[in-house]
Amino acid sequence: MNKGELVNAIAAEAGLTKADAKKALDATVGAITAALKGGDKVSLVGFGTFSIVQKEARKGINPATKKPIDIAAKKVAKFKAGAELAEAVQ
Repeated sequence: MNKGELVNAIAAEAGLTKADAKKALDATVGAITAALKGGDKVSLVGFGTFSIVQKEARKGINPATKKPIDIAAKKVAKFKAGAELAEAVQ
């Protein structure tokens, strides 16, 4: 499912126009992004938790040249599915 299909599904389920559903989805994604940038976790009970984890710097290998390379430390977004979501997709 892509963003357009998700907007259509939200509009149909909530009885909204597609424009309103797109605004709601964009606002939700924006709020989650802002919270994660601020270092907060976002927990949606039954759905899951979004968080940021720090990946340490490490050594890697360039697959084309087989030479060692340094991979810089970085922060990455992480999602852990909640119990209801995990059970629903089994």
